[in-house]
Amino acid sequence: MANNIHVIGAGISGLSAAVRLANAGFQVHVHEATQQAGGRCRSYFDAATGLVIDNGNHLLLSGNRHALAYARSIGTEAGLVGPQRAQFAFVDLVTGERWQLDLGDGRLPLWVFDSVRRVPGTAISDYLALSPLVWASADKRVGEAIPTSGTLYRRLVQPLLLAALNVDPPEGSAGLAGAIVRETLLAGGRACRPLIARDGLSAVLVEPAIKLLQERGASVRLGHELRALGTTGSLVSELRFGDDAVALGDGDTVVLAVPPRPAASLLPGLKTPSKFRAIVNAHFRIAPPAGQPPILGVVGGLVEWLFAFPNRLSVTVSNADRLVERPREELAHAIWADICKATGMQGDLPPWQIVRERRATFEATPEQNALRPAAVTACKNLFLAGDWTATGLPATIEGSVRSGDRAADLVQAAR
Repeated sequence: MANNIHVIGAGISGLSAAVRLANAGFQVHVHEATQQAGGRCRSYFDAATGLVIDNGNHLLLSGNRHALAYARSIGTEAGLVGPQRAQFAFVDLVTGERWQLDLGDGRLPLWVFDSVRRVPGTAISDYLALSPLVWASADKRVGEAIPTSGTLYRRLVQPLLLAALNVDPPEGSAGLAGAIVRETLLAGGRACRPLIARDGLSAVLVEPAIKLLQERGASVRLGHELRALGTTGSLVSELRFGDDAVALGDGDTVVLAVPPRPAASLLPGLKTPSKFRAIVNAHFRIAPPAGQPPILGVVGGLVEWLFAFPNRLSVTVSNADRLVERPREELAHAIWADICKATGMQGDLPPWQIVRERRATFEATPEQNALRPAAVTACKNLFLAGDWTATGLPATIEGSVRSGDRAADLVQAAR
């Protein structure tokens, strides 16, 4: 195929579109404004800890079909590791109680009927009360659909939805929350096995994609920022990168996979989410204690999820606007205190790093969700990708890959 496909943005959504199209035989050109690929889903060497750390702590689940298919297509599915069963360890920092949620490995949520496997102190009726969320409409809030109090909410629903939506769950979109529940808890343990990129996000999801693209004859240009689009009628006819411009021929297509702000600048009148929420990630250079689970849910503290890697402990705090101005060292001490409670460790603060993403995700409320655009645009040869587009999911890796796949499929259909 001689058609040129220009993918603007080398985040996960752009890379997934580029890989899908390159594997289909298209001539692909990737243009990335910054000096590194991966967007929010990348790794880098951190001098403060002396370790390669991820920009953010991202968790995948075995039911994330698009993300796993993307990893498989670049040969790195084995780099996503986790337990054989869908088991999640939890600790309550207020009561000191510990438990394990065991979702099993089946296709049905039969664990709900086993008091040993479900959340301690909960009954089957508590889970049935969540059923209105499953098919809730997009304009309804979580707090309008299900109870947002009680043991089950505090120990499972709140941590799960907070991580997925990155807003306080009661104000979040019930439609987006329902999609998460349908694809995880309702799909049984087979869809819920937790997976992490133990060797780093870049090593598993980014660098192999770049390598595959180059092997397929694709070009990947970093530090190549698209400044403007030239149009003729209903077609994009030129890509302007500042000092140089690329004229598009008949059959050439563009996938715009950039964040919402530059997308709106390039496409005046484009409707995009306008409100965002922060995420704080913290990394500590220390060997995890023996027996520490790879992922630990933390209830009743500042920390929400604790990730154990061979030489470090990392945490995620979602909906973290309240923390972005807090002094870094003060924040590190507060998080370390939670880690010590959660793990039983003692000792002084080890080498650490705080990563604050002020605009980590769009605000997953009904109002902001309604502003997410479709992949199709007014230009017949221009398609959108990104976790902020209308994927039906919150801003997740699965949503990013799904958007890239959708854009790639539209490119192929347009031919």
